Amino acid sequence: MTTLIPHLFRTEYRKIVSVLCRRFGFREIETAEDIVSDTFLTAAQSWGIEGAPPNPAGWLYEVAKNKARNYLHRQSILNDKILPEMLGWESKFDENEIDLSPVNINDSQLQMMFAVCHPAISAESQIALSLRILCGFGIEEIADAFQLSKDTINKRLLRAKEKLREANIPIEMPDTGEISARLEPVLTTIYLLFNEGYYSVSKNKVLRKDLCLEAMRLCTMLIENAQTNEPQVNALLSLMCFHASRFEARLNGEGALVIYEEQDTDLWNTDLVSKGGYFLRCAAGGKTLSRYHLEAAIAYWHTVKTEGSEKWENILQCYNQLLQLHYSPAAALSRTYAFSKVHGKEAAIREAEKLGLTGNHFYHLLLGELSFPADPLNGQEHFKKALALAKTETEKHAILRKLRQNNLPK
Repeated sequence: MTTLIPHLFRTEYRKIVSVLCRRFGFREIETAEDIVSDTFLTAAQSWGIEGAPPNPAGWLYEVAKNKARNYLHRQSILNDKILPEMLGWESKFDENEIDLSPVNINDSQLQMMFAVCHPAISAESQIALSLRILCGFGIEEIADAFQLSKDTINKRLLRAKEKLREANIPIEMPDTGEISARLEPVLTTIYLLFNEGYYSVSKNKVLRKDLCLEAMRLCTMLIENAQTNEPQVNALLSLMCFHASRFEARLNGEGALVIYEEQDTDLWNTDLVSKGGYFLRCAAGGKTLSRYHLEAAIAYWHTVKTEGSEKWENILQCYNQLLQLHYSPAAALSRTYAFSKVHGKEAAIREAEKLGLTGNHFYHLLLGELSFPADPLNGQEHFKKALALAKTETEKHAILRKLRQNNLPK
């Protein structure tokens, strides 16, 4: 029970909220969230006494529908007697319209993704609200993604919801001409969702497969829709397939991260590698080169088991293009690792030091790795700095293991 409800919250909360938000409209988005939160509270209380039902997700759907119907019934009475003309809700409150079928859940999530990414609110607010409503992110997780305070994120979400209400934005797919403009923040949201799972800094886990799989599901929905099946969407799904193919090799038996060079390639999922290749070929049909094309190409080369100059030279060239198109400290650090494979560790150390990312524990981890075996004392110093900056216990254990492997004092 201690793990079932949190797991279901992660997988089902966003689905039910999307259906209810689509049903109620943005003017009552908090009502939709309250109904779903109350549903999970009811589950915790009931299941704690009686045990979980045979179909927990179905139980949640039924309780949420009943709570929503009760709310709609109360509103209907209010409207019929007090506000029939002012609000015009008579046709809206059909108690039988709460549809939590898989088809309607998918349609609701797709429409919500594009409705939330309306130009009435800023791009940052679009992504933050999407992460909250559609991905079930907590305020702290969103704050981590934006590297902002929780208070700032809370204010941003409140302003965004108010603007959507004021603008009376309909929850529906936009016109064809608007879809391409809104597609980029939608893809950014899915990308951040996958990254939070793949490079998790939350809950002391370095890999959260449920988030990764949800991101892949949302991206698949876009590909299955003719209006949104664009090359960059295929590139993003390709990227996620390549990364997901190495799930089983990224963690050891203790749940600690296994670095790329030490991974057991026999554990790589060849089916997902093939799917990644398929979607990458589908992505080649467009005229625009996106960051997702380049990151997918990098991820593809990482699934090539044979080592050699061609592999790392291709990875390095992709990183060079990526940093020109979309700079990020993480990509810059990863490029430096590829640079070391092509030009050697000493040259790579000089490249890394130019970045000056002294507050980033991955920066010190990289310099620690590059310092061995030539300068073990420098490597030790950087590993210790990385240990002090690490955010999760699993990361700290991995760094301590590195110190032990190199016979260095902790």
